[in-house]
Amino acid sequence: MSKLYVVPTPVGNMGDITLRALEVLKRVSFVMAEDTRTTSILFKHFDIKTPLVSYHKFNEHGVVDRYADRIETCAEAALVSDAGTPAISDPGYLLVRCCIDRGIAVECLPGATALIPALVSSGLPADKFAFEGFLPQKKGRMTAIEKLKEETRTMILYESPYRLVKLLTQLSEALGSERRACVCREISKIHEEAARGTLAELITTFTERQPKGEIVVVVEGAGKTATTIQDVDETEEEDNE
Repeated sequence: MSKLYVVPTPVGNMGDITLRALEVLKRVSFVMAEDTRTTSILFKHFDIKTPLVSYHKFNEHGVVDRYADRIETCAEAALVSDAGTPAISDPGYLLVRCCIDRGIAVECLPGATALIPALVSSGLPADKFAFEGFLPQKKGRMTAIEKLKEETRTMILYESPYRLVKLLTQLSEALGSERRACVCREISKIHEEAARGTLAELITTFTERQPKGEIVVVVEGAGKTATTIQDVDETEEEDNE
């Protein structure tokens, strides 16, 4: 049976991979990887022998039909990114869409992603959120930030450590320096950190020391106020009445 498995891989600690993901990666005919060198490290660690082929943002338009052809001829294949869930700020959407259009079964396994741990550990409201991924680096960047001014949900953004202070500064100018935020970096790795505070405080923190590693920025939505334990208790009492 032809089938595409979308398989999340660890964002840090190798132990975060699921048993089901390992079973799928060992069973399929071939695995499409964002960077075969990175995935080879994972495969060596778990003794996975499945053949790897390259599938990344620079070649996906050229190879998507060829790989879909291979899957269509009764092959099971898997798609992985360097870390986390494919198609979330990583290549994957094009292949998934192509397989669906051809009637090929597509199954995404649950697993690692950086945005959910960052949201939960931020201490900001997690019931509703808006995932923005990477903002445009140049054209359209300020327009995208301006649109966030009216967003009432907690916002999640990805950013390079080299552009973190610039992003925090731009957010401070657009949303206000007292807007609460959290900078999470190196999630599930040895030097994992969640720096919480206002945008102004975080600008000071990361101006004084250059951040390193993968960065997730979580920002409070417009019109939100700090929630206390008492507020939560009162809400639960109202729900129980």
